[in-house]
Amino acid sequence: MGLLDSLLGRTKPVRANLDALFALPSAAVTLQTAAGLVTSGSAGVCWKPPAGQPAEDLEKQIGELLELPDDDEASQAAGGTATDTPTSVGRFTQSEDSYGYRWLLIEDPDIDDLVTRVHLANSTLNDAGWGPQLLCSVFGFSPATGASPEARPFYLVYLFKRGTFYPFAPLNGERRDNELELRIKAVVGADLPFETDLSRWFPLWDAPVH
Repeated sequence: MGLLDSLLGRTKPVRANLDALFALPSAAVTLQTAAGLVTSGSAGVCWKPPAGQPAEDLEKQIGELLELPDDDEASQAAGGTATDTPTSVGRFTQSEDSYGYRWLLIEDPDIDDLVTRVHLANSTLNDAGWGPQLLCSVFGFSPATGASPEARPFYLVYLFKRGTFYPFAPLNGERRDNELELRIKAVVGADLPFETDLSRWFPLWDAPVH
């Protein structure tokens, strides 16, 4: 079974519980008080274009569903030109990683707003029939000012088809900090529905979320 099959949960279909995302702000408070870790203000929704359909056409449809600005509107909102990369707060932008996965990216320093927008993206695309293409949502976390040297950046990953979370702490050279991941689970395991099958804690190398 491949990574895509696992992420999509094809061997064990589970109805997506998108409301589980709203437990994240509470978990973020726990992470800050117990581990000195705060939201990076960055999140992303990862999806895989279906075979045989140009990604550009699909992205246009997604943009219309989520009312994404075109290049001119986005760059003007960010105070740039049409050739600039849109980075305005609260707006979805689209990207692709080196493995061919597509991403809807959002920047917002407020964890509640960030979660609400990610939930909007997932639910809108799912209701429009895009559920089979949705893989996961990723939230970046980083050390707060004055945090201990042991605090390191990591991701909290929400598996769309499983309705569960897991931590992913990448290191240089496509390695991961398993010790940190298990510490994160111990800190917020009571706040979030955690994925109990560790074989599903998939690495997301090259995720464009910071």
